[in-house]
Amino acid sequence: MLVIFGLTELMDFPLLIGSFGASAVLLFGAADSPLAQPRNVIAGHVVSAVVAVCVVALLGTGQLAIAVAVGLAIFVMNVTHTTHPPGGATALIGVQGGAGPEYIVIPVLLGALILLLTALITNNLVYHRKYPKHWF
Repeated sequence: MLVIFGLTELMDFPLLIGSFGASAVLLFGAADSPLAQPRNVIAGHVVSAVVAVCVVALLGTGQLAIAVAVGLAIFVMNVTHTTHPPGGATALIGVQGGAGPEYIVIPVLLGALILLLTALITNNLVYHRKYPKHWF
């Protein structure tokens, strides 16, 4: 989380740490959950970031844009079978911060990959769990 905090600060999206904090709860506290599997973690955040960038481009950063982004992120995650609840916060924070295309890769994709790598090491080596249950 410390590395991700630095990354979100560097990219001027400090509130994104909340979204990744929620992902950490799933990855380390409920690793067996379908919502905590790699596909959902990575794609859920990335899909939500893409939605945020598109909504900012079309609607700006107001309250309506935030509501549309969260609802649309949930819809797209459901349609693509990549539901990851913290993705809703990723969309909200992206719109609130006026995210541009770079938001998708850094900090969102990179942060999700850092969390996933940490979960793979922690769950399999430290706690001797079998994580992930499935990749796709």
